[in-house]
Amino acid sequence: MANKDAIEKLLWSIALPGFGQLLNGKYIKGIVLIFLEFLINVQGNFNKVILLSFHGEMEKSIQQADFQWLMFYPCLYFFAMWDAYKDAGGGKKPYSFLPFVFSAYFVTVGTIYSSKLTLFSVWLGPIWLPILCVIPGLLVGFLLQRTLRKKLVI
Repeated sequence: MANKDAIEKLLWSIALPGFGQLLNGKYIKGIVLIFLEFLINVQGNFNKVILLSFHGEMEKSIQQADFQWLMFYPCLYFFAMWDAYKDAGGGKKPYSFLPFVFSAYFVTVGTIYSSKLTLFSVWLGPIWLPILCVIPGLLVGFLLQRTLRKKLVI
């Protein structure tokens, strides 16, 4: 298990990308990540999309979304989490980054298909489908991490 400090920084990065870096004393990196988060949020209409999705107005949320911006958000988000966690002393074992990488990838793919894809006849839209895509991303990342560590006897 990672130390408490690394988990704390990870959780602050989940709250807002860049916060974990600020707590780690990486001020320039933290400010850049916070700036990028706000830039993507505003340009992608992310808060409006979240609000409409929470109210079940998927058609309106898709109309408001700027997918060119929103597709970059998962990479920024998961990088900020990984970076804060790693800088705080977590993720020392080989391939510890894989759950973060695959989560970012799966959430990006979920964002791409969110305007069309339904699950069990339910249209989840640009917020809920990408959030659900974190689960298979983590599973694939942890499975691949475990497999590589066993194959390389680490």
